[in-house]
Amino acid sequence: MRAYIRRACVPAVLLSAVLLAGCSSESDSGDSVASQEPAGEAPAEEAAVEASESASSSGSGPVLEVGETGEFATGETDESGEDYKVTSTMSVKVVSAEYVTAEQVDISKEPENGQYVKLTLTLKNVGDAPAKVMTYGRMEWEDTDTAAQGASTLEGIGDGRSVDSWYKPGQSVTGHLILDVGDEGGTVSYNGSEDPNAEGPVFSVNLPE
Repeated sequence: MRAYIRRACVPAVLLSAVLLAGCSSESDSGDSVASQEPAGEAPAEEAAVEASESASSSGSGPVLEVGETGEFATGETDESGEDYKVTSTMSVKVVSAEYVTAEQVDISKEPENGQYVKLTLTLKNVGDAPAKVMTYGRMEWEDTDTAAQGASTLEGIGDGRSVDSWYKPGQSVTGHLILDVGDEGGTVSYNGSEDPNAEGPVFSVNLPE
C-alpha cells in the first residue's frame, strides 16, 4: 500500500513542477495570453448599453464663433417628463452678432444689463422628424467675471423673422434675436433642451469683443 502511494505521488509532483515552471516563464517574459480579456474592460453587452444611453441624451451642444455652423439634437420626454428621446437634428449657423443701441432697433428703453446685441441665426431641420426651437426666456449670457444671466428681451426679434417655431424636416429660418447682455464679448447660450439630463446648453455663441 505504501509503495503504491509513493509511486502515485511522483507524477503528481512532477506535474506540479511543470505547471509552476510554465507560469513562471509567462510571468518573466511579460507576455499575456492572447485570448485573455484586459482587466477592467467592460463586457460587450455593457458597452452596448452605455453607447445606447449616450445616444439618447442631447448632451452639450456646439460652441460657435460668428460665421460657424454646428448641429444640436432635439427630442421629447414622456408625459411624466422622463425617458427623453432624441427625435431630430437641427443645424444652426451664426450669421452675425452686432452690438446695437435702443434707437437702432427701435426699442423705447435702454438695456437693463448694459448692452443690446443683435444675433442673427439660420436654423434648419436636418433630421427626419419635426423639431421645436423656442429661445424666448431660455437665452443666457455670461463671461469670465459674471455668472450666467437671462438675456432674452420682450423685443424679441425686432423687425426680422422669428426663429422660434416648429421646423419640419428640411425647413429653415434666418432671423435675429435682440439680447440684453452685460457687456461686449462673453458667451450667449440657448438652454432649451427638454432633456432633464442635458450636460450643458443646446448651443452657445462666443460674442465678438
